[in-house]
Amino acid sequence: MPDKNRTAAMPLTDHLRELRSRLVKSAIAIVIGMVIGWIFYTQIFDWISAPFNDVVAQARADGRTITLALTGVADPFVLQMQVAAVAGLVLSCPIWLYQLWRFITPGLHNHEKRWALGFVLVATPLFGAGIYMAYTVLPVGLNLLFGFTPDGVANIVGVDRYLSFFLRMIMVFAIGFIAPLVLIGMNMAGVLTGKRLLSWWRWIIMIIFVFSAIATPTGDPINMALLAVPILLLVTVAIVFSLLNDRRRARKRKGDLDYATLDDDQLSPLSLTEDE
Repeated sequence: MPDKNRTAAMPLTDHLRELRSRLVKSAIAIVIGMVIGWIFYTQIFDWISAPFNDVVAQARADGRTITLALTGVADPFVLQMQVAAVAGLVLSCPIWLYQLWRFITPGLHNHEKRWALGFVLVATPLFGAGIYMAYTVLPVGLNLLFGFTPDGVANIVGVDRYLSFFLRMIMVFAIGFIAPLVLIGMNMAGVLTGKRLLSWWRWIIMIIFVFSAIATPTGDPINMALLAVPILLLVTVAIVFSLLNDRRRARKRKGDLDYATLDDDQLSPLSLTEDE
């Protein structure tokens, strides 16, 4: 008999409605985070510009000139909007991570849906760890890039360009850190098996290092390794979890009746338990 605890398969239109619902909820959370970012704009901008200021101080000690500048009339307003948007995205990460998990795992049992809370509890610190790692690597990358400046040439960097550079760094590291959890979600939804992931281990290693080489703006081996090695370790944990989850499912199905083994004229046993 069908399992009442499992969500029925949804047609495409229902999936689209589900996607719209998840996106709307995530957008509302991001907007609330943007309001908070707008209120605390000064403190947040000081935090964002701190790595650049450290590089400026080092450059002045070396006799070089590096300046962070606004060049347009409307740039201060646009900058505050951009900083608020970054803050909204970061502050609302538990909400949109939860919505992401619930969307990619629609076919879980009712009791397994409670794991969404566990996903958020794990994904949020991983997202934060990715941001922290990017924030740590950022001054190294800036020093390396500014080091190519010829003598007698000053660096005047637009704030919008620095902010784009900063955002790219933190989002690449943060998304890289939570990507293995998406693999776990696909395994729990029955899309990927742990055995299949394990068979792809060569491709996974290559993709991770290629992604790290492209994502890190400097492209040097040190920064690439700082991104690739943690992601590789997290993917390994995801594969091990998937293998264990597949083994748990196999044990659960072991006692199920195989109807293919019954004769055409043989009655199948009926289950009279209350949950069926």
